[in-house]
Amino acid sequence: MDIQTETKWHPLLSDPSDSRRPKPRETGRTMIMDKGLGPNAFQDLLSTSGPYIDLIKFGFGTSPLYPIPMLKAKIASAKAHGIGAFPGGTLLEAAVRLDVTDAFFRSALELGFDAIEVSDGTIDLDRQTRDALVREAGEYGFRVFTEYGKKLTGSRISLDDLCLTAERDLQCGAEAVTIEARESGVGVGLFDEDGKCREEELQQIVRRFPDADRLMWEAPQKEQQALLLRTLGPDVNLGNVSPQDAFSLETLRRGLRSDTFALHRMIAHYEI
Repeated sequence: MDIQTETKWHPLLSDPSDSRRPKPRETGRTMIMDKGLGPNAFQDLLSTSGPYIDLIKFGFGTSPLYPIPMLKAKIASAKAHGIGAFPGGTLLEAAVRLDVTDAFFRSALELGFDAIEVSDGTIDLDRQTRDALVREAGEYGFRVFTEYGKKLTGSRISLDDLCLTAERDLQCGAEAVTIEARESGVGVGLFDEDGKCREEELQQIVRRFPDADRLMWEAPQKEQQALLLRTLGPDVNLGNVSPQDAFSLETLRRGLRSDTFALHRMIAHYEI
């Protein structure tokens, strides 16, 4: 045996789904929610799961609580791994309420964030203001992700409203529209009070929305991720994933876990 030969797994075992693409990806994106990881834990996350993470959201309003050097270092590390970084939409909602949106955008840019989330999960935004925020973020050079839905427990998806909102957001320059499920995935949007998916509503959304690849589904629970992958395929965009679940979600995407074993593509073009 040649000791110089690189050891590697057979391609079919690395990705039985035969679907995963390298970054940057436009589909099959995974967005992680960071709720306060320390520098060492953050580096550990990137060293193991960096290739499988596309976006990191610094959840809700956590960004101003960090020492500035630490926050800048985390953002720079994420970007060095090809991962987009953005503050949670709740922080922009606070900036809107306090009438300091220009200062918010300038600070986000100076800190090194390369994306922004525009949402109205807590406040109410009229359509004109939402349009203006999406466009202003784009003018600053940010990638823009918007979010549809309220954070209040019991909030449901209005199919017509979702379609109108998403289509308008995309026209204004949003890269993708995220469907709200909070960090719990319980009792909000697509998921009921037990965290179960309202599958009929999911099918209605997929049928009605012509550009489903530009939707991102917040799905913090493993069962929710598995169902969306089985229903929509390994290229579905998933968000609000816990950092500790980034690695295991990738196994779900590739069919390397029993929950999504059916994603295997039994193909013949590899040499056995």
